Amino acid sequence: MISLSGKRKTMRLNFFLIFILLQRISVFAVYADGYEKFRNCVILAEQSENRIAIANVTTGKIIWEWKPAECPATREHRDWFINPSDAKVVYNGKYVLMCASGGGCALIRIGDHKVMFYAQARENPHSVELLPDGNIVCAASTGNSLTVFKTDTVNFPDRVVQRSFNCDLAHNVVWDQKRALLWTADHNHIRSYIYRFENEVPELQQVDSLKFDDEYGHDLFPVPGEDALFVTTQEKAWIFNIGEKELREMKSGYHAIKSISADSKGKTPIVIVPKEQWWTDEVIDLSGKSILRIPGLKIYKARWIIQNSFSYPDNHSIRISR
Repeated sequence: MISLSGKRKTMRLNFFLIFILLQRISVFAVYADGYEKFRNCVILAEQSENRIAIANVTTGKIIWEWKPAECPATREHRDWFINPSDAKVVYNGKYVLMCASGGGCALIRIGDHKVMFYAQARENPHSVELLPDGNIVCAASTGNSLTVFKTDTVNFPDRVVQRSFNCDLAHNVVWDQKRALLWTADHNHIRSYIYRFENEVPELQQVDSLKFDDEYGHDLFPVPGEDALFVTTQEKAWIFNIGEKELREMKSGYHAIKSISADSKGKTPIVIVPKEQWWTDEVIDLSGKSILRIPGLKIYKARWIIQNSFSYPDNHSIRISR
């Protein structure tokens, strides 16, 4: 016979095993409902309708979009969101981080289009990034600045803690979680910064810099599976090996590449090369092969939707203000 105390121990063990199993199922569900949901998809900063769009490259169809002019939370400041200039899928594939040349940056929940936070950066933002504490940094080219925002999901946009730092022709920004550094490529240097946020005061302190043999650093984005970053400049595309502090020029017949990213295996880099002024209706690879084309679109940037382990932890959750 099994004693009463033995039964209780068995029940406690069963409950513990069930708890562990549910945790694992929950983690899988987060992933499956996030990045896995957008397999073979790209996110677009699309300017013909001032929207952020997600398109499936297999079907050639847009499957999700967010238009600030139609969103009650941002309607009052819709001019901040004219000409979207960057978009990244973050927080386990459940949120979109974006900015626009009109001055705005925003964090949007994909499931119900809810705006979790938005604010106004300086002139002509071109890129935006999450910091490890959930705050946001935005690179503005005309404003020559990197602006750090405290992501207060309650008191935006009227009471936003922010601070700007000088950065010549700032066009891009990427967080490096391994080194706890912020990277940007400006007029002719790749620079790294230490980030701090103490007593409600953001701080960026430059650590290092590397000059490149061109000018106008435009896009900067992690190379999947490598300790490296893609870099695009006025005439060239590069891979920056961070550990070796080495820039290797990529084979490409294109110049003025607005964005570059690769799939989860580090293959099929896609680029945006303008057909008219600064936009195009087509996403191509470095050989010129069409990956996605939708006539009438004005795409400024396009990125594969994959988990970005260079910048964020695998189970990355948003922080909600109370």
